[in-house]
Amino acid sequence: MTDDLDDLRALMNDATPRPDAQRRTENLMLAAENFDAHQGSRIAPRPTSRNIFSGVKNMLNAMTTKGGLTATTALVAVGFLFVTPQGQDLWQGAPASLTEERVPIVDKAIEEAPGNFAEDLLRTDREVASEVVADEADASLAPELMEAPVVVVDSVAAAPVQPLTQSSDVAGLSVSESVTPQAQTRTRAQGGTTLTFVDPADAIRPTESNTEAFPEAAPNPLKITAETPVSTFSIDVDTASYSVVRSSLMRGQLPPKDAVRVEELINYFPYDYPAPDAGEAPFRPSVSTMTTPWNPDTQLVHIALQGQMPAVETRPPLNLVFLIDTSGSMNDPVKLPLLRQSFMLMLDQLRPEDQVAIVSYAGAAGEVLAPTPASDRTAITNALNALGAGGSTNGVGGLEQAYQVADAMAEDGEVSRVILATDGDFNVGISDPDALKDFIADKRVTGTYLSVLGFGRGNLDDATMQALAQNGNGTAAYIDTLSEAQKVLVDQLTGSLFTIAADVKIQVEWNPAQIAEYRLIGYETRSLRREDFNNDKVDAGELGAGHSVTAIYEVTPTGSPAQLSDPLRYAAEETSSSSDEWGFLKLRYKAPGEDTSQLLTTPITAADAGSEAHFAAAIAGFGQLLRGDTYLGDWSYDDAIALANGARGTDLFGYRTEAVQLMRLANSLSQ
Repeated sequence: MTDDLDDLRALMNDATPRPDAQRRTENLMLAAENFDAHQGSRIAPRPTSRNIFSGVKNMLNAMTTKGGLTATTALVAVGFLFVTPQGQDLWQGAPASLTEERVPIVDKAIEEAPGNFAEDLLRTDREVASEVVADEADASLAPELMEAPVVVVDSVAAAPVQPLTQSSDVAGLSVSESVTPQAQTRTRAQGGTTLTFVDPADAIRPTESNTEAFPEAAPNPLKITAETPVSTFSIDVDTASYSVVRSSLMRGQLPPKDAVRVEELINYFPYDYPAPDAGEAPFRPSVSTMTTPWNPDTQLVHIALQGQMPAVETRPPLNLVFLIDTSGSMNDPVKLPLLRQSFMLMLDQLRPEDQVAIVSYAGAAGEVLAPTPASDRTAITNALNALGAGGSTNGVGGLEQAYQVADAMAEDGEVSRVILATDGDFNVGISDPDALKDFIADKRVTGTYLSVLGFGRGNLDDATMQALAQNGNGTAAYIDTLSEAQKVLVDQLTGSLFTIAADVKIQVEWNPAQIAEYRLIGYETRSLRREDFNNDKVDAGELGAGHSVTAIYEVTPTGSPAQLSDPLRYAAEETSSSSDEWGFLKLRYKAPGEDTSQLLTTPITAADAGSEAHFAAAIAGFGQLLRGDTYLGDWSYDDAIALANGARGTDLFGYRTEAVQLMRLANSLSQ
């Protein structure tokens, strides 16, 4: 009987077709494709690794024999590798170096893995197969095989991240799940042999958090002259907003509305305004008027200040402290590496009698370079190149250290300044902008001013940077390219570091007999109370050597059809005036080191504006379009482009040509 059964078994085996490995693989792929299509995910990989891993746990609970484990391993391998229609699509767009590093590891695994598992590996996509190692593989392979997923995670991650791990015992195996913001990995280990799963979709497309913060300020409202005839604000020579806008547009995105400060867009450009003569005040004000481009029934009043440029060779020595953020968030090509290059450009502009010190801060602060003559370029360059990024951001500790160094360097007749270079991510110590503002305000009385340079996007804390610069009697700029570094730290270095007028305030009293309504375009974060104008204890903006400042009002002449407000029924009868003055401009400023302000005044009358005012108006309109302001009617980006092109002028450095290109980009992105 036994012989008969054996004969029957042999006949059945002979009659049964041998398994076709290639056909089996094709069928599995077809089944996976059909499943993907049914789930609606034929194009992109599904984030199903967590569900699949739960299924693996259930199978392991049910299959505890060695044969069962072997079969399960094969199922896991095939199931994971064919989650998507084509394994190679998982790695589309991944750096070539990642796949090149994995292939030798896969070859070694295939050669040394025992039995049918090697055949299974050969039937699958070779790149993805590197993520699966059989339980039976030689234990000595485990360290090398584990390198493949680690390479993927570390190459993509912007900075090392400690994973969160959960572990459990399943069928005698140690099963753990590790999840990081950059990638999700699954590992299974027994006796030194490790099976690791990486979700490639997560690995090659890391999640980037965006913690950018910008000062929130609604556009200045329309004011009725009869009710509020006086407007008061501080000047602003910062340019950070323009560079942030450019950075967003060049990345194919419209900028956040709060990132658009119209006055900083306008003041980004040099203008050919009349400069003061010898013996006059350190700056000259001038006023002109023009018809508003977006409303023919209103007028633009263009207020310009032009600072004098003293001879560079007569300037006092500089004491500069580079305060450099080396926290983990600075580990980005457009942050710390660009920062180094930017400061190296600046070194060529310094003289032998100038001194440079470097303080860095991350979790703690420390002096990287003691005060060193600017002529020792090698020592300064080596200190910059030695900087590395990592850790938290103890910005306040860095500021305290930098001010201590600056105090030790200061001597009579010299200029001391701390230059903070950061992405603005302060997360240790004082992180509240108001507290930082008070801290810097206490320090500026020593005569050491603070300027701020922003680098990088994603966690740019523009609100903190503005608070620091405004209260440190310095300027704020955003460096997004080496060309911008050239503009700020080379072309405009003298103006950025040498103050010719401190606490400069502007106040305009409008004549209700001539002007019914007005609104100040921009300067929302620089507004002052009326009584602040005469209070010398109230801080305001600084004007640097050779700098210009532009402010623009849109005004509605009395009787114009553009007037938006109705006259009050019970308002007192207005006193008639035969004066042709539209208003009266007053300016206050302090000479550097002085405590008492001086006053300049000039009447505002109708006066034809030139091309400089027309270009400034084009930029003012551009900024309002980006913010979505409601006063422009149907005026468009095309109108802004036409106005800017008609008033481009000489444009020696190409800044205005670039602005027109940005307008074109914004126009396309807004469609």
